[in-house]
Amino acid sequence: MKLPLYSQTGEPRGTIDVDDRVFGTVPNRGLLHQAVVRQLANARTGTAMARTRAEVAGTTKKMYRQKGTGRARHGSQKVGSWRGGGVIHGPRPRSYEQGMPRKMRLGAVRSALSAKAAGEGIIVLEELAFERPQTSAMVTLLGRLPVSGRLLLSLESANPSVVLSARNIPLVHTAPARALNAYTLLNHDYLIATVGAIRTVERWLGTGFAATEEQGSDETAAPAIETESDAPTDAPAPRRRRSARSDA
Repeated sequence: MKLPLYSQTGEPRGTIDVDDRVFGTVPNRGLLHQAVVRQLANARTGTAMARTRAEVAGTTKKMYRQKGTGRARHGSQKVGSWRGGGVIHGPRPRSYEQGMPRKMRLGAVRSALSAKAAGEGIIVLEELAFERPQTSAMVTLLGRLPVSGRLLLSLESANPSVVLSARNIPLVHTAPARALNAYTLLNHDYLIATVGAIRTVERWLGTGFAATEEQGSDETAAPAIETESDAPTDAPAPRRRRSARSDA
């Protein structure tokens, strides 16, 4: 699959080939819905609480006699039907967290990227770097690109100059390549990513698993466990316990 390529000054540079396994799959709408619902649910704090009749302040004295008044019988002013009483079936602190297998989360990101690519919602930049934070330069760049609405800038890694340059622009947000998720992608009209960010995403999602971490050098490797054959030979042999039969 090919995506449009632009320079940092906004000039067209042709197209760039990307991995079809990441940007050319058929979007799974059900999986996208489940991923978005999960992410929004996990963002809830779940601290809403209403006091029950056991927690509100009030007297336990019976308000009036049981019979003869013509009124309904009551024994407490803390019930929910009285003013100032407790709330019946009110909210209580709880966790809204939802789980999702890792392969499904990665599949949702692939579906979101494929949907963006199919709708011509991904713009690739050769590079994006500023010597110092400069909002005017970022506004000029975005004005030269064929984008509008909510924009998401993605770099290979966090760049403070780029983040600060885009922070004060309305409807423009930034995110590292490995921090992309289904909700963030679907919540923006265009994804503007650098070539390095695209390659990082391909290594991350190309095979369906996260990128394999490079193994450390021999100097940082864990020390080998000493086996019985490696033990020093001059160590004294353990004393054997004499059995009762040998004493007889």
